[in-house]
Amino acid sequence: MTAIDPLYSLAGVAVGMIVGLTGVGGGSLMTPLLVLAFGFHPVTAVGTDLLYAAATKTVGTAVHGWRGTVDWRVVRRLATGSLPATIVTLFLLQRAGVQQADTGHVVSILLGATLLLSAAGTLLRHRITAWIAQFPPIGEARVAALTVAVGVVLGVLVSLTSVGAGALGMTALLLLYPHLPVNRLVGSDIAHAVPLTLVAGIGHWLLGSVDLMLLASLLVGSVPGIIVGSLIASRVSDRALAPVLATVLAIVGVRLML
Repeated sequence: MTAIDPLYSLAGVAVGMIVGLTGVGGGSLMTPLLVLAFGFHPVTAVGTDLLYAAATKTVGTAVHGWRGTVDWRVVRRLATGSLPATIVTLFLLQRAGVQQADTGHVVSILLGATLLLSAAGTLLRHRITAWIAQFPPIGEARVAALTVAVGVVLGVLVSLTSVGAGALGMTALLLLYPHLPVNRLVGSDIAHAVPLTLVAGIGHWLLGSVDLMLLASLLVGSVPGIIVGSLIASRVSDRALAPVLATVLAIVGVRLML
């Protein structure tokens, strides 16, 4: 691409509105859209979406930080696991060859599987947290170690698929920190996604798997889309949106794995 494409900007508007409405990470929607609807190589879609996510989530982190709804202790624990895992994953991806057909096929399968897990996390999050609440809380040292382990998993998944830091990350944080307000967990998840997607996105850029004009086109549309979605979010029931969104993620996930 050599110029901003209005079609991709329109896709950015649509994804931005859904993100604003539901809070689900754009990677769950944007990366599959780029692969299935626009025919981009899976690794290029992932790399471009990572820098797209870093830009949009920086704004979200600024808002949550201003409101005091970020628990930086949780962010540090997640980053301790995710950033080293991201670097190792990018090194292995470089060795495999980012534009190879086999690499694209593996990334598509992993992306599909991650979307299926995200769909389950979106649909069953409240049931899972209610079930876990029946058990006695675990010690702080174990919570810290498990949070680092979650960071490792997210680092690998996000580097390979650009998906995971939203629905999966939030579900894990709700299980590990049931005593923290949900808005602090959301803020912490978004704040952690900034260094994670930035490091992974820069790594993909160095590997040559980022389309900068595509990135610009998506950002032009997504910023107003997120604003509009956020403004009307309070008028839409989360319980009504969750099943629809989970169904879409599951269908797309299966399609990518075929």
